[in-house]
Amino acid sequence: MNQKAFESAIQSVIEAVGEDPTREGLIDTPKRVYHSMMHLCSGYQEDPKRILNAALFESQASEMVIVRDIEFYSLCEHHLLPFFGLCDVAYIPDGKVVGLSKIPRMVDVFARRLQIQEQLTEQIADALSEAIAPRGVAVLVNARHMCMEMRGVQKRHSLTTTSALRGLFLSDPKTREEFMSIVNAPVKDRF
Repeated sequence: MNQKAFESAIQSVIEAVGEDPTREGLIDTPKRVYHSMMHLCSGYQEDPKRILNAALFESQASEMVIVRDIEFYSLCEHHLLPFFGLCDVAYIPDGKVVGLSKIPRMVDVFARRLQIQEQLTEQIADALSEAIAPRGVAVLVNARHMCMEMRGVQKRHSLTTTSALRGLFLSDPKTREEFMSIVNAPVKDRF
């Protein structure tokens, strides 16, 4: 990304809203916004397949593996406003398992791109399916969208839920029910 062109564009935005970009509090704002966007969009520089493939292990495990409550932050591609929430990722191994820390890292790779929640949910499920070829994958994402809360309909605390199911989670109702009962269980009941 061309930093000078980016900073110039942000300075133009500041001017367009009627502010003085030379005002003390705004002098370094274009630079700060540039660095912020570099971080928030860093997912374009990473390959989720490389992350997952770096920690694949042969395993006889055949029962559901779930990583719960993965926090994420992303930017809506429509308004460049944040959406954030929790993601639950499950899979049923078929000869391979992936290092548990790689699943949240993969979520972050996709979350740190401009997109919509529906796409984020599908990308996570597809990447895990392709990397480890499990018997099933389930992804559930619950998020708050600032484009709905700060502007537009202005409905605070509204929650959007999306899911992506693959393999046994899609074809077997009992597997899907087991997943949903686990991810819907209060934390205090699980420890």
